[in-house]
Amino acid sequence: MPINWTWLILLTFLLAASFYFFYPKIENFFVFHPDRSLESTPENGGLNYEDVSFEALDGTKLHGWFFPLPGKEPTILFCHGNAGNISHRIENVKLLLNYGLQVFIYDYRGYGRSEGRPSEAGLYQDGLAAYDYLVDRKKIPPDRIIPFGRSLGAAVAMEIATRRDVRSLIIESAFTSTKDMAKNMFLFQLLSPFLPPHYNNLIKIKGITVPKLIIHGETDEIVPFSMGEMLYEAANASKYFFPIPGAGHNDTYFVGGRRYFQIFSDFAKNSRIEAHDTR
Repeated sequence: MPINWTWLILLTFLLAASFYFFYPKIENFFVFHPDRSLESTPENGGLNYEDVSFEALDGTKLHGWFFPLPGKEPTILFCHGNAGNISHRIENVKLLLNYGLQVFIYDYRGYGRSEGRPSEAGLYQDGLAAYDYLVDRKKIPPDRIIPFGRSLGAAVAMEIATRRDVRSLIIESAFTSTKDMAKNMFLFQLLSPFLPPHYNNLIKIKGITVPKLIIHGETDEIVPFSMGEMLYEAANASKYFFPIPGAGHNDTYFVGGRRYFQIFSDFAKNSRIEAHDTR
């Protein structure tokens, strides 16, 4: 039976068009794992904090916690990863506070008490709104604000550093793009060359001029360590790379321990790292 090439080409086109139409929904399914329920509050941990409500540019109402400290220490604008919500980061926040860093952590749309549904564009709006809250309502000058993004949050922190004036940037367990991540997923390996490069951190970091600290666990089981190295190589000076031997994707500050927080704090306060063996 002869092959009807016209129908085969048409079928291929329809399948490709359908895939691209539904791909954003497929990508969101794999990227976002929000939790609406707060498992704890800072009050349970004896922390001084302010319960914060603010809005993104599109009117989406967002929720966060601001942890004030006396003096004029840098403020860490904490952009968390793709799962859970801010209540799962209380211990991490407490340790940052112990090192004299003021913290503002917030939930993206669809996470915790924040309204809406998450998307790439929505997350960027949320990060910018969090920054604007610190500047406009807390009157914190830009030269005291440091976006800090873990995993998916690194894309948000980089967007903030691209669109707003900041003191410096800290990213941890960051990927280069979702297209590159797809190459490591069995379901998408064959299709990865044709996927759009969403969350293109590798391109974005090239345009960020403030000092950058890039942290990555050497045994990261989700985001390959090589992606952290690629981001560091693509970044302009000044830049610092802090590899953590034995650390995976979610245990960097546990494995890194005191040295992790000392390097983090030194960079946040001085925009450089002194007396530490980092790359």
